[in-house]
This record gives sequence, C-alpha cells and structure tokens, in this order.
Amino acid sequence: MLKTTLLLAFLTGLLVVTGRALAGTGGMIFAFILALLMNFSAYWYSDRIVLAMYGAREVSPQEAPGLHRVVESLAARAGIPKPRVFVINSNTPNAFATGRDPEHAAVAVTTGILELLDREELTGVLAHEIAHIKNRDTLISTVAATIAGVITMLAVWARWAAIFAPGRDRESAAHFLGVLLLSILAPIAALIIQLAISRTREYLADETGARISRKPGALASALRKLEYGVARAPMHNANPSTAHLFIVNPLRGNVIASLFSTHPPTEERIRRLEAMAATM
Repeated sequence: MLKTTLLLAFLTGLLVVTGRALAGTGGMIFAFILALLMNFSAYWYSDRIVLAMYGAREVSPQEAPGLHRVVESLAARAGIPKPRVFVINSNTPNAFATGRDPEHAAVAVTTGILELLDREELTGVLAHEIAHIKNRDTLISTVAATIAGVITMLAVWARWAAIFAPGRDRESAAHFLGVLLLSILAPIAALIIQLAISRTREYLADETGARISRKPGALASALRKLEYGVARAPMHNANPSTAHLFIVNPLRGNVIASLFSTHPPTEERIRRLEAMAATM
C-alpha cells in the first residue's frame, strides 16, 4: 500500500509540475482542477460505463445459483458486502471487478471463463476479484488512469501550441524545444507510473485472493489456463483504457506491447502463488 501511495503521489506531482511548466501557475491550477473534475465523474460513473462497454448483463441467483453462492461465500470471508454479479457473452475467458467502493461493487465473468475453469479454479479467480474490491483497487486504478489521462491531454495541447506559436528567436526556440521535450516525456513517465501501480495491485490481489479462497494453487492453475485461453481467443472489442481491470490482459500484441502491459508476467504470478501454496 505504501508503494502505491508513493506512486500516486509522484503521479500527482508530475501533473502539477507539467501544468506549471507548460502554462505557469495558471496551468498548474487548471491541470489540478481538471483532474479533480475527471476523477469525480469517474468515481460515480466508471462502473456503469465499463459494464455497458462490454455488454455485461446482471444475473440473478435463480439464473446462476452456483456463481452467486461462490461470490457470496468469498465476500463473507473477505468481510465485504456481496457484490452484484454480471455475465459477459464472450468466448474469451476473463473476469474483472468494478465499483467505487465495496458497497457499490460488481464482479463480471465471461461465458468463456465459465466454460474453461473448474469450480476450484473459478473460485480462485473470483477471490482475486473480491480482493480487488476489498483493497479498493478499482478506485486507485481509476484515479491513476485519470491523472495520467490529464497529463497526456495537457502534453498534446502544449505540443500543438508550441508548434504553432509565433516567433522563432533564440529564446523562443529554446522554449519551444523545452515544451516539446516535456510534452513527449511527461506522458511516457505518467504511463510508466500507471503501469507500476496496476502491476503492484495485481500481485497484491493475487496474494489477498489466495488467502481468501485458501487455495493459491487453484488460482495459479486458473491463470495458466486463462493465459492460454486468451491467446487462443483474444477479446477483439477490448478497450486498452480498461485492460487493467481484467484478471489477465485481454489484449495481445508484440514484444514491445508486452513491455507496456498493465499486468505483471503471468509466469511470475504463478510462481508466487505456487510458493504460497507450498507454505500454506
């Protein structure tokens, strides 16, 4: 948690510094207010937006009794209210949690994951998602993504302003190069920090989820199957801005893309879980 707090603080500091460097004190204030407004909107509506984005349908206990029983049991062990349960009609095996706090949370699973995993493995996956809710990762991820988005937006505006600004004497040329360099480096730094936060929270959710389910080996087995399943049937309608929500990355790209993945390497996650299983 300390690591995540420091990363969020650094990301906020980068936002303030970027705003000040690009437009002085006014730019700094504008950037901070814009981030607050965007975070406010994301706080209240991000869960509805992401569920609608993937066509998630809420299912009742009568429609999916086994799924509801597992979610209810895990939520009770975690000490949080039972989240709402959604199903996404997709062959890609995956799952995610969303919601601003444990009292307004939801878990969503694809039809693909229900077909691929056995009961113990599915329990391990749902425990991972319950852990995200318990740790309030969905809120942390939303804040990080919003601040990173504001930095990127400011950088784009600054780049165009610098290119079309009048005057090209020595002083203005130096300013132009400085703004151009900052507009390129700031979004990259923001992305790296956002990725670090996402990866840190994934490791923590694996650990917390394994303790909730008491079966780290089942989650390790599920991750192995999910990695293979997503490679075979990637989610074509997945949005990169929401990729960090899923238990495994729904997108598939080249080696360069994997360096900027929101998820830590699956092999390392499995190794840590198997080490937990050996000690439990």
